[in-house]
Amino acid sequence: MDIIRNFPLFTIVLSLFSGVLCTMLKGKTAKIYTLVYEGILVVLTACVLFYTMKNGSSFTYTMGEFPAPWGNEIRAGVLEALTALFFLVILFCSVMAGWKFLVIDIDVSKINLYFTLINLMTAALMALVWTNDIFTGYVFVEIMTLTSCGIMIVREIGRTTLAAVRYMILNLLGSGLFLLGIVLLYDITGHLLMIPMQKTIAGFAAGGAEMTSVMLSLGILTIGLSIKSGLFPFHFWMPDTYGWSTPTSGSILSSLVSKAYIFLLFKIYYRVIGPSVFEALPIRKIIFVLGILGMIFGSVSAIRQKNINRMVAFSSAAQIGYIYLGLGIGGVDGYAAAMFQIFAHSVTKSLLFLTTPRLSEVSGHSLLFRNLQGSAHRAKDAGLFFLLCSLSMVGIPIFAGFSAKLNFATAAAESGNYRILFYTMIALAVSSVLNALYFIRTCIRIYTSGRGGADIYAPGLYEKANARAGSDRPFGEMTVSGADEPVMSRLGYWIPAVILTGLNLYLGLFSWQIVGLLEKGLAMFS
Repeated sequence: MDIIRNFPLFTIVLSLFSGVLCTMLKGKTAKIYTLVYEGILVVLTACVLFYTMKNGSSFTYTMGEFPAPWGNEIRAGVLEALTALFFLVILFCSVMAGWKFLVIDIDVSKINLYFTLINLMTAALMALVWTNDIFTGYVFVEIMTLTSCGIMIVREIGRTTLAAVRYMILNLLGSGLFLLGIVLLYDITGHLLMIPMQKTIAGFAAGGAEMTSVMLSLGILTIGLSIKSGLFPFHFWMPDTYGWSTPTSGSILSSLVSKAYIFLLFKIYYRVIGPSVFEALPIRKIIFVLGILGMIFGSVSAIRQKNINRMVAFSSAAQIGYIYLGLGIGGVDGYAAAMFQIFAHSVTKSLLFLTTPRLSEVSGHSLLFRNLQGSAHRAKDAGLFFLLCSLSMVGIPIFAGFSAKLNFATAAAESGNYRILFYTMIALAVSSVLNALYFIRTCIRIYTSGRGGADIYAPGLYEKANARAGSDRPFGEMTVSGADEPVMSRLGYWIPAVILTGLNLYLGLFSWQIVGLLEKGLAMFS
């Protein structure tokens, strides 16, 4: 069974190897290979999860058998394994469901390079989940930034280029601040491995030492990762980044990349600073307030949108606020609620970004609400899945969104702080009403009988794509959802959509099981 201790490293190394391999494969072969190897990663990660659950403790894998402070470490427990498993399943579903649009949005000669970027991003995701070295986290944060820009800009239209440039500038700013925070923490502690750093900081706190330098470094580091994850008021880059990417990229960027940054930040709070020290610092109160503001203003911005993808993107800003709310509440219940929200939002938002283009293609390739009238009747499967995701986002019982909000309310009540409880309940109530306003409005729109509008969505792009594919038919004729769509194309969407919907319902109906695993993982996390 000790071979399982190597599996976290395998997920990183295999992803890096696959990125290189895909440069030598053709587009469709690269896609098939990526799906197969991601399936293998799911199995490896599931083995790690069951192994840590059975043993009741985490384990540390020392790279090259060099101990701290010289060696690099991977640390795996229930929380890391569960997070990695969710990330890989969502990545698998995003690649499978988005293939139909991928071959239209991307030049045929570049599809294999797209999967190279996806595989390198997978390596970065796994490294951020498993690493016990804060500088290794920075290295893979940079890899994540570069691959994120790559999977955006690969769709060659002006808006994606502009979005990628804006995203790159802001993320480089965030990366620079993150690196500066690491340098300051290293100067304070003399370590880069997380546990030795925590012991040093705990010694300072126990000895009554001045914590100003620790607060300064942690504040700079928090700002850096907040910019990269889209916490209010740094969320303004989201609409173009998510809304104009090809559906697979939009799904991955919204549901995985931003969450990986938050997970790394949480590891720093919990494993580098230590929960007791972190909860005594004013930074926790600041992110609590910013989380609430993100919940409200993200939803207000979503209500004002006339484009469905921009609405869903601003909704992501609101949902990011929920995660930071949980971190601000603190305690095991607050942290478990934040981690649960990461899972709930990931499975819901990924399916939303994979569904909206299917509603658009039966509405003259328009994403404007006025042109989506009745689109759920023309693409019944997409309409159904959008409705189910909307119910989850609003917080209807049996769905993941309801359980997530219930967890936040419970965590606030268990905190023993009546101010936290009051502000949390007000924020949850207001945010839920706002969520209902724009998601229910959209559902009414797409289910109200009507005809789609004009083809104003990136005019000329699809004709260019069809010319590359050797077709003289307009895009709308070639890709209409419904009975005329090829069976394999429909299965390629239905299978991942059913998987993601099933996960959503599981999180909603059996949330106590996931929360129990999260609390068990937190117990072995530090």
